[in-house]
Amino acid sequence: MSSCHLGKDKTQLQVNAIQEGTVIDHIPPQNLFKVISILNLQKIETQVTFGTNFDSKRMGKKALIKIEGVFFKQEEINKIALVAPSAKLNIIKNYEVIQKLPVSLPDKVSGIIKCYNPNCITNHEKVTTQFYVLENQPVMLKCHFCEKVMTEEHFVFI
Repeated sequence: MSSCHLGKDKTQLQVNAIQEGTVIDHIPPQNLFKVISILNLQKIETQVTFGTNFDSKRMGKKALIKIEGVFFKQEEINKIALVAPSAKLNIIKNYEVIQKLPVSLPDKVSGIIKCYNPNCITNHEKVTTQFYVLENQPVMLKCHFCEKVMTEEHFVFI
């Protein structure tokens, strides 16, 4: 369990640092729980700390997630980029940020989300979904098979 303590001036709460793991920073506040859900963080057994509506010079408000002992694979980073394209991953080792990585979508996304077109072949046969990335912010994808264009409100993760 993460503990909080009052800062020196007793007006600021601080969350304990993680020894090793990943911090996902600069998540749009309205998408915090989407990121938690698509990464299945509710099933992780290590410490997970999250917060929202922090002040951000770049975004106005932001959310963040700290995950102890977890480093993400590229497929998971692609999922983050679909709902939080402005996010940054901070890789932590021995309480230090050793790497800062912006998330970015590849040119093509496969097997992560469903096509929202009920007539698409991917919804009727065992075919892996494939989408071309048309725009990064806001995210806009085009289905390889039926050519429907999707935006974030259509995303259903597999």
